[in-house]
Order: sequence, then C-alpha cells, then structure tokens
Amino acid sequence: MNEEIQKAAEIIQSGGIILYPTDTVWGIGCDATNATAVQKIYDLKNRADSKSMICLVSDERMLENYIETVPAPAYDILAYAVKPTTIIFDQPKGIATNLIAADNSLGIRIPDDDFCVKLIRRLRKPIVSTSANISGHPTPKSFDEIDRNILEGVDYIVNLHREKKSGSPSTIIKLKNNGEVKVIRN
Repeated sequence: MNEEIQKAAEIIQSGGIILYPTDTVWGIGCDATNATAVQKIYDLKNRADSKSMICLVSDERMLENYIETVPAPAYDILAYAVKPTTIIFDQPKGIATNLIAADNSLGIRIPDDDFCVKLIRRLRKPIVSTSANISGHPTPKSFDEIDRNILEGVDYIVNLHREKKSGSPSTIIKLKNNGEVKVIRN
C-alpha cells in the first residue's frame, strides 16, 4: 500500500488526477486546493461545474482547517453515523473555488479507509472524491464497470482493491451554521 500512496501522492502533487478506491465507491480525485486539477475532473466526467463535488479530509482537525465554523452537531453526526456520511458545510475556506457550490457550501467526508486517510495525511490537504462515472451515467459497482473514458482519462489508477465490490454512495447531510439539518441522500 505504501508504494501506491507514494505514486498517487506524486501524481496529485503534480496537478494530476487519480482513480482510487474509497470506503464507498471508486472515486476520481485530485488536490482539492488546485482549481486546474479540479477542472480536469469536471471535464473528464462531462459534468457542469455548477454541480459541486465533495472532498475527503483525514480527520476532524483537518476538517476545521477548511471550514470557517464547524457547527457543534457535526461532531455528533460524525461520531454516531453508521455508514459513510458526507456533511455539506457552509463557508469553506482554502479550497479551490470551482469546488465550492454557488451557495458557498462544500460537502466533506472523513473516510473510513486506510489508503484514503494515509494519502490525505501524506499530502496534508484534502482530496476531491467524486464517483468514477461520466455525469448522468450510473455509479460503477465495481472496478470492472468503470467507463473506458474514465480509465483512459486519469493520470494514475491506484492498484488496490480492484476485485472488491463497491459499497453504496455516502449519506449526504446538509448542516447549516444555524443548526438546520437536512438529509439530501440517505
């Protein structure tokens, strides 16, 4: 795994995009602070940049570095979630502007996956995580279902867990600074 972390980190640090396994589904990722790399993912997925993507952070401390104010209920949601959960926060900071939604929000997840966490810690910054599909097409349930255009369009494909079936996409919860909570996807 260390070799894969090293290679993926090199690609991401050079502005490239990777295809990698997460705790949910296969994802396309890059440095979440690099607007040019983020745009490469929008282009590869044929996705409108008005449809924001999420990013992954390694832990709560890193989360606090990229959100102006983390509302207190976020910590309870993270502590008691029974499946991977993405929280959409208000007022992100230090993130590529083309990753931030029009309402100045950003979805962030702390993954429960060794590769992802170790890669993020190695980079010391968040990474983009968006499903490995062309926009409007179904999310692949395994590595073998990933579209050829995606496979050929990334700069590196992580060589881990290719035989494993993907899980379900994460739960998505929008958490406003005023404490308002809305479940977007369960």
